[in-house]
Amino acid sequence: MRIGHYQQRVLLGLLVLAAMLLYSLDFFQSRFIENLEAFAYDVRLRLAAPGPAKNSDVVIISIGQKSLAAEGRWPWPRYKLAKLIHELNSHYHVAVIGLDMAFPDPERDSGLAVLKSLSSGPLHNSKVFQEQMGAWKSKLDYDAQLAQQLRLSPSVLGYYFTTVEGGSKPANTGVLPPPTFPPGTFHGRHLSFVTGNAYGGNLPLFEKSAKAAGCFTVIPDFDGVLRRAPMLLEYHGAYYDSLPLAVADLYLGSPPIKPGFPKDAPSNYQVMEWLQMGSKRIPVGPHGSALIPYRGTGRTFPFVSATDVMNKKAPMGALFGKIALVGMTAPGLLDLHATPVGTEYPGIEAQASLVYGILHGTIKERPGYVTAIAASMIVLLGLILLFLLPLLSPLRSLLAAVLALAITVAVNLLAWTYGNLVVPIAPAILLIAGLFVVNTFYGYFFETRKRKYILSRFGQYVPPSLVREMAKFPETLSMQGQSRDMTVLFADVCNFTRISEGLSPTELSAMINMYLTAMTEVIQKYKGTVDKYIGDAIMAFWNAPLPDNRHGRNAIMAALEMQARLAELAPEFKAKGWPALRAGIGINSGVMNVGNMGSKFRMAYTVMGDAVNTASRLEGLTRKYGVDIIVGADTRRLTPEVIFREIDVVRVKGRDKPVSIYEPINLRSKMDADQFNELNQFEQMRAYYRKQQWTNALGQVAALLEKNPSSKLYALYRERIEQFMASPPGDEWDGVFNFQTK
Repeated sequence: MRIGHYQQRVLLGLLVLAAMLLYSLDFFQSRFIENLEAFAYDVRLRLAAPGPAKNSDVVIISIGQKSLAAEGRWPWPRYKLAKLIHELNSHYHVAVIGLDMAFPDPERDSGLAVLKSLSSGPLHNSKVFQEQMGAWKSKLDYDAQLAQQLRLSPSVLGYYFTTVEGGSKPANTGVLPPPTFPPGTFHGRHLSFVTGNAYGGNLPLFEKSAKAAGCFTVIPDFDGVLRRAPMLLEYHGAYYDSLPLAVADLYLGSPPIKPGFPKDAPSNYQVMEWLQMGSKRIPVGPHGSALIPYRGTGRTFPFVSATDVMNKKAPMGALFGKIALVGMTAPGLLDLHATPVGTEYPGIEAQASLVYGILHGTIKERPGYVTAIAASMIVLLGLILLFLLPLLSPLRSLLAAVLALAITVAVNLLAWTYGNLVVPIAPAILLIAGLFVVNTFYGYFFETRKRKYILSRFGQYVPPSLVREMAKFPETLSMQGQSRDMTVLFADVCNFTRISEGLSPTELSAMINMYLTAMTEVIQKYKGTVDKYIGDAIMAFWNAPLPDNRHGRNAIMAALEMQARLAELAPEFKAKGWPALRAGIGINSGVMNVGNMGSKFRMAYTVMGDAVNTASRLEGLTRKYGVDIIVGADTRRLTPEVIFREIDVVRVKGRDKPVSIYEPINLRSKMDADQFNELNQFEQMRAYYRKQQWTNALGQVAALLEKNPSSKLYALYRERIEQFMASPPGDEWDGVFNFQTK
């Protein structure tokens, strides 16, 4: 019996060993192992991050809050960018100017078009006007001013490719620079690159003026985290270099860029492992991408405010002879990414990390031979533990597994630190863990511990009634990331800063606690999961961790009852001398990523995705329209029992596709005649508005304001209609209102 038991455990161990070995040799894929490998990579990156670059030859020219406050909201008129480039070149004498932005369209806000129209129209015969025309034209031709500064400076323009397949193909804008490698360069090798299906280039005037251009397209990994960036991108068989590659190339004197393949590799070898740029060797991996060598959690390169440069207030020593990368850092400009070292990391700093890594050789590499290293480690570890663990007691088995894990991690970190190699570690870790589990009490270490862990963690987020239900079937739950069709809610107190200034810290704390408690009770009543509190704001979601087939309805009902509870709290707040609170609520449904996310210091069960971002934008729009709740079209479709009114069709900041936004009025069964009449009148006004029948629309909105003079929504439409009557939008107007801020 004892021999049979030993053999059985060895056989189970062999299965674990075979699975990990086959994975390491790319015989199959596993999202779980990919997640673990990504997590292990992130941990190594954070642990070994060298910190801020001392005496860095790369400087970030930050278009942040300070610059926006001084120079105005983005985008700036191009004469300001021309001034910025002029000062960088002529005053600070930087070596290279890299622009993390593209200019595909002509300047539209300079007044030059109006000037030309007057010159050829009403003032055609005005001698004084025509005499001044040349000077005015020169002053107002902001594109020409920018092009001139690009010609005079060592400038590198940015451009981008769209890489998402499916749907209608986006239109190309601007022009592309000459490719780094023309079509046919890699004929016969069948290399895999990130492929663009459309591009956003620069105006020909700018493209001809700049010294070079590079693509700033970055593509997050499967989990939404930005770990690598393509050094080359393919478009119609030609290959274009990235912005960091173009900047570094110009800085080094524009040496030719050559593809790198292992020595004695056959002519059809399908993996390009590096790019050679003069004496610089740039490691690349799958799809021609390089791992971004983040140096820390942020501000690892000198940040210089753009407005300080424009006004010559920046210290000369911070910029003289340096590479100046110009990019957006303000949160509202949407150039922030989830990275291994931070969830809101400026894209321009990721580009700076790559430029610095190219120049100083700090980019990690994963050449083809690391697969053999990883497979050899798995075989060696597996054979030792396979035959040793069945002979040991549980305690000694645990010690042996810990020792094997420590050796594996130490060897991996040595390769990372001194060899600059990224050797896969997840299969080895899983091998050790798997062999240990096979040789211990499976029920205790797998079932019991898993039950306690899941229930303790989910108990922080979900109502007690759901926790009890989850305890019955813990095997159906997972903290790992997954995609689900869900509904998310954002609620935020209006004018909270002003309110907080009128209360003592003790009063403010008591008021917020009472408010959050009441709102959370409502959310949990309707089976919602509270994601987090952000000061006075609340984020909640439905359909996770347990399925909820009515997640859209439950979120809407929760929002309506939250507003009702706020009204109930008002007398109690007044009695305490506190102001009444008004909260805006945004709700949206769609496919989201849900799971445990964070860092080694703190994890949170949360949701991420475009649908989540849209819900946050909708919450912000409640203030614009003066309504309490705004929901997206997908949520509306999920709740036919609720009557909604479409309050607008908008493009929210960060999205190109317009979305219809709706306000929930009431349950269909509780609607009265007055509500239906007002709803019909509003919809008639909106119909006139879309057809540009401004007089009829103005009459309808005036009637609505008579019924409800305090309605900010009706007043907003009256203002728009009056503006459109004075300045019609034209036949091409699609009825969509564009928001440039959240």
